[in-house]
Amino acid sequence: MCTGPGTAHPTPVIPAGQDAPWQGEVIPLEPVDSVAVTTICDNFIDIWLVDEGPARRLLSRGGEPPYVPVPTLEGGKGIGQPHVEHGFSAHVEITKAGHVHRLLFDCGMTPGGCAENLALFDLPATDLEAIVCSHGHFDHTTGFAGLLRVLGRASLPVVIHPEFWTRRRIAFPAAEPMEVPTTSRRALEEGGFTIIENRQPSFLFDRSALVTGEVDRTTSFEKGFPIHQAYRNGAWEPDPLILDDQALILSVAGKGLVILTGCGHAGIVNICRYARRLTGADRIHAVIGGFHLSGQLFEPIVGATCDALIELAPEIIVPSHCTGWKATHALAARLPGAFIQNSVGTTFDLKAPHAA
Repeated sequence: MCTGPGTAHPTPVIPAGQDAPWQGEVIPLEPVDSVAVTTICDNFIDIWLVDEGPARRLLSRGGEPPYVPVPTLEGGKGIGQPHVEHGFSAHVEITKAGHVHRLLFDCGMTPGGCAENLALFDLPATDLEAIVCSHGHFDHTTGFAGLLRVLGRASLPVVIHPEFWTRRRIAFPAAEPMEVPTTSRRALEEGGFTIIENRQPSFLFDRSALVTGEVDRTTSFEKGFPIHQAYRNGAWEPDPLILDDQALILSVAGKGLVILTGCGHAGIVNICRYARRLTGADRIHAVIGGFHLSGQLFEPIVGATCDALIELAPEIIVPSHCTGWKATHALAARLPGAFIQNSVGTTFDLKAPHAA
């Protein structure tokens, strides 16, 4: 598969099928002029949040809020309320040398939430050129159903790790295991999506965006999800590492790396370090997405995570989705100059100095 301006299909940096994680040379990710990341699905909304740094809030989008018809209100219209759900999705718009590309990173937990929020925010699903899935968990993939209703027979590439299709469950210590829904390959292929599986890093849009593929695990404290299991070879087995977890990396000229995660099952520190090693770039401009630090299993590593992120020194940090209340507040306290509260409908405008 080749890549070039206006082309959505990614080109593997290293041929698929080699052992992961990547162990090769630095990957030449090309800087872009701007990146706009809009939160389509997340666990939280606050419509009264004001614009903050690069964060443009819901009620300031286009100078007026999104309106919907409401016959019981004077004037016949009201302010649209986005769907808020335990899921994640982000719309990413990339501008480089006058070319604009748009992709979707994950598609949320409910069948219609992602598609309906895209429409509410005036971000047409028909403008998308690719979908990148952070991993196979249903709170990041169920929105494919609504996208298919909007797109009809889609012809979009969907970039995943081969473990994406794995059947999984959560083995709670004091309760029956809960099997989680698995995305149907047949449904996506019959819907016209082109499935692209890579364990290794792959490019989109002429080297403007990099999908990490399988992330190297190097920290001593990010050990995965201990009660997570996978069904393989006719039996359930431990699957704490969730190897299909991958992130999206971009580089804003003069600013540094932008790292977008879904759940961050690989560990947010592992992901950030891997992004720097893949690209050879030291400076991290922004980290946005789920950090998976919620609950008793993960709260013990919040302190070590904060310490490592302080050392990595991102200029902007936006913990979302499964980061958890305690971890989010710890990050806000420990990185006060970088922390920005996320909210469904927020757009993060990240621009090169020459494009500001």
